[in-house]
Amino acid sequence: MTIDTTDIATKKADELAHLVYRVTSTFPKSEIYGLTSQFRRASVSVVLNMIEGFARRSKNDYRRFLEISYGSLKETKYLAEFTLEEKLIDNSDHLHIMKLSEEIGKLLWAKILRLE
Repeated sequence: MTIDTTDIATKKADELAHLVYRVTSTFPKSEIYGLTSQFRRASVSVVLNMIEGFARRSKNDYRRFLEISYGSLKETKYLAEFTLEEKLIDNSDHLHIMKLSEEIGKLLWAKILRLE
């Protein structure tokens, strides 16, 4: 694994991305370029922006990338709600995604506030 496993937010965001990949593997083939792709890109964007922002080594850049990550997290949460309503994911996976998203959101927001 190439992420900073000492940072709990990054570790949880990585877990979320893997969870979304697992869940979307059961989506209909007709959604490969639609919901499957969008859900995966949004969830991976959460962790990638955290990593890229940290690598920029500038407080302002890091904060900006964390804000982008937070936006991708909100997109991921919406897609979890949407796919539950469309019966593409089950309640258990939905709850797991939402729980992880809430934890990540709190951690991200705390980081953003510390960088103000």
